[in-house]
Amino acid sequence: MAKKIERRSFLKTTGAAVAGAALFSNLGDSQAQAETPAQKSKVYFSRDLSYEGLLALYAKVNQGMSGKIGIKLHTGEPNGPNLLPIDFIKGLQAEIPNSNIVECNVLYPSTRQNADTHRQTIATNGFDFCPVDIMDEEGDAMLPIAGMQEIIEAQGSGSESVTLTEGQHYAEVAVGKNLLNYDSLLVYTHFKGHAMGGFGGSLKNIAIGCASGKVGKRMIHGDDWVRGPLFLERMVEAGKGITDHFGEKITYINVLKNISVDCDCDAHGAPPSCSDIGILASTDILAIDQASVDMIYAMPKKDKRAMVVRIESRQGLHQLTHMKALGMGNADYELINI
Repeated sequence: MAKKIERRSFLKTTGAAVAGAALFSNLGDSQAQAETPAQKSKVYFSRDLSYEGLLALYAKVNQGMSGKIGIKLHTGEPNGPNLLPIDFIKGLQAEIPNSNIVECNVLYPSTRQNADTHRQTIATNGFDFCPVDIMDEEGDAMLPIAGMQEIIEAQGSGSESVTLTEGQHYAEVAVGKNLLNYDSLLVYTHFKGHAMGGFGGSLKNIAIGCASGKVGKRMIHGDDWVRGPLFLERMVEAGKGITDHFGEKITYINVLKNISVDCDCDAHGAPPSCSDIGILASTDILAIDQASVDMIYAMPKKDKRAMVVRIESRQGLHQLTHMKALGMGNADYELINI
């Protein structure tokens, strides 16, 4: 039976009330509050880390999924040490009609930089159980980012609705052109740390992951691989281009297992730094990434320390505040245990 937990009481119900109190003081401005209870987004949670657990959660958030469905996931570097069990997504994909995995090439030196060797890595890591569309194999497409041109033009006017970090921002993002062939997108994310983003959740998965390797990723990173708030804002803005494109036909699953401070893009990532937690699902990208971060911060101090240091040393919580500023969802959510 599903049990509903409002975000305000979530941390007390975890058995970590002291850690919960610390969370609210630590997150500060990253806590976006909805104006009324009716605006809370639903985030579903299960401790069942299995294909069956995934399927149960997907059934709660798949109402908008139809037509040709892309499953966006991170295929990882060859033999990555912290990849999720392949049986999870293999089992789930088999239950989703007209679906296949979608990915893009990367910008940094890697076997995943070119489609031919990327496909070898996909096979090495076991993702060749179904078709895999490397969406930028044949080029790019530009997606508009709704409202960004107006936000950019308003900077310095004194009437900004959103204040941007100084530097280049874009009103469009280059994605793998095959993204336009899909009607719906399931964002299946291994939630973990990230060397530049602090953490990698659903936002990072679509923003960096759908950006084309040669053009889109360079727009986000810049030639100088910019870090800090400017990088984080570009990443969020790119993600908005994806969510704008799919509208109600996009949904999110975050798997909190094998939680390393490093991304699966690191072939030599650090071992997991805390216990496995479970699986989250939502149709709200901000709510699911906020809930994932909240669950990290609610862990005992010794378990969460490495992840919190990684997140805060990279100003990773700015992902959440910028998503909120751009109207990408609610950080105030209702957690529903399945």
